[in-house]
Amino acid sequence: MTAERPMPSQDDVLAYFDTLSNWGRWGDDDELGTLNHITDDVRLAAARAVRHGRSVSCGWEVAVPAEMERSTTTCPCAADMPGAEHMPAPFRNDRRWGYSNERLGIMFHGNTITHLDSPCHLFWDGRMYNGRSHALVDTATGSSWAAVTAAANGILTRGVLLDVARVRDVPWLEPGQGVFPDDLEQAERRQGVRVRPGDAVLLRTGYGRVRHDAGGTGGFTQAGWHASCLPWLQERGVALIGADTPQDVQPSGYDDVLMPVHAVSLVAMGLWMLDNCDLEACAATAVELGQWDFQLAVAPVRFAGTSGSPVNPIATF
Repeated sequence: MTAERPMPSQDDVLAYFDTLSNWGRWGDDDELGTLNHITDDVRLAAARAVRHGRSVSCGWEVAVPAEMERSTTTCPCAADMPGAEHMPAPFRNDRRWGYSNERLGIMFHGNTITHLDSPCHLFWDGRMYNGRSHALVDTATGSSWAAVTAAANGILTRGVLLDVARVRDVPWLEPGQGVFPDDLEQAERRQGVRVRPGDAVLLRTGYGRVRHDAGGTGGFTQAGWHASCLPWLQERGVALIGADTPQDVQPSGYDDVLMPVHAVSLVAMGLWMLDNCDLEACAATAVELGQWDFQLAVAPVRFAGTSGSPVNPIATF
């Protein structure tokens, strides 16, 4: 703790579950949480952030076999495939077309795959966002509350990249270094942009550069948001946060709250999260164009009852 940067105590952070709670704010049956900040007017404003027509991906390629189980079937000539004799004649007799297909298995939560967390991903004292019981998550059918399908219409809003590594004039933040509200405001001033209600805020720590250069995939110590940013995000009306790490600085600095940003955001605030973004191309484009805001499009797969989805966020400048 320093005089220049006072840290909230553990009791302060635990109090965030009450002081930053959005339970009931948009109705007792609300599952969208902070995505309610993305109004029609916000989407129209996001469209106006497109000034160059340049699109870049903010997601990592999913590696095989390290991150995904994959079984591929190929059939050079479909007429030779098992059961072809039972197909209609035009298919059974055509020996020119073939095909390939895949069966995929993936565990997207963790430290490597770019994915969206929906509010049902975490519980606190057995409760999910808006006070619903963890019992609404069934091992067979998944969650019947605040699953990723609540965002079935997609997330389209203005994105703002806050490049804290660049502001601190380092290639990347070291593992265990936290990002604080004064970092966010300094990035706003340096970049000439201000976060406003309905925005998605993407935090660059520079870890994507480490992954590109050294192939790292994270661990139990990482740079990221410090819990002290949570009131700032609430005050600004942020709809979605993302980072090039799994969000929380680790260690968090709090013995009884392992991942306070995840826990308070998802459970109390209903703040959706993009974990493990690759923000290097986005940052390079922002520097080239002198533009730190853009239209951000996130389209989760409509997996019924799941606590998130692998995604490929697209920033269009």
